[in-house]
Amino acid sequence: MPSWRTVRVPASSANLGPGFDALGLALGIYLECRFRPCSELRIRATGRDSELISTGPDNLIWQTAAKAGAPIPIELEIRNDIPLGKGLGSSAAAVTAGVMIGSEIAGFQWDRSRILDEAARIEGHPDNVTASILGGLVAAAIDCTGTVRAVRHRLHPDYGVGVIVPDFALSTEKSRLVLPDSYSRQDAIFNLQRATLLISALTTGATAVFPAALNDRLHQPYRCPLVPGLEEILALRAPGLLGCALSGAGPSVVVFHQRGREDVCELVQSTFAAHGQASEILHPGVPPQGFEVV
Repeated sequence: MPSWRTVRVPASSANLGPGFDALGLALGIYLECRFRPCSELRIRATGRDSELISTGPDNLIWQTAAKAGAPIPIELEIRNDIPLGKGLGSSAAAVTAGVMIGSEIAGFQWDRSRILDEAARIEGHPDNVTASILGGLVAAAIDCTGTVRAVRHRLHPDYGVGVIVPDFALSTEKSRLVLPDSYSRQDAIFNLQRATLLISALTTGATAVFPAALNDRLHQPYRCPLVPGLEEILALRAPGLLGCALSGAGPSVVVFHQRGREDVCELVQSTFAAHGQASEILHPGVPPQGFEVV
């Protein structure tokens, strides 16, 4: 039998407040896939939310691998730790894994840039997949040729990140439907100013610009009705708390805090609880590298 290969892909948080469809952050929560060529498709899934992962031909990882060029079926063992449907880039991690597996099985020997282009094309936007592929804090765009242009940064060492995961799911499709078709020039300028301020602050440690740097007018105000307590969470202020943002399309919340003040995450958890929602606090860290193949 052919030997097993393993790809390990981190979760991600996108948007980060004002960086709608442009900024992403890798999170140390992983999707791990062991794979090898096989005479027929065989898929097994374990780990978090594994009951929601298809083990048939409609499995997203396999479908993506086939699109990426896998010429034959595979045997696939999935070990998942990423909450599904919670705004933590689970589909982007699956697409990243699928592109990597497909290119590996096909013998293409694609580099990360090509894998990124293919994953972003399939996913439809670059923020989550860029974080999963490059790691760290990323700013990304797709140019007119379909090529992803991205820059990876390191989160300043004075800062930490927590993730609060409520006990309900929210589909990206539903979360996107509440967004308007157009925005005013004032709102566009508002977000441009804060997105550039945010990326500068998170990389240089300019604490004084928080929480203003996390303010947003393009997506979070419209999504507040979908996430009980979100409006209050975004308004939270406390020593050591830099600010909060909806993670991707939600409902999870990413919390930026000063190093050593992980306790501020409990404020978000308490706010969810006040609105009848149980939640889990994660302290995943920000991996400086993206997916790994062993």
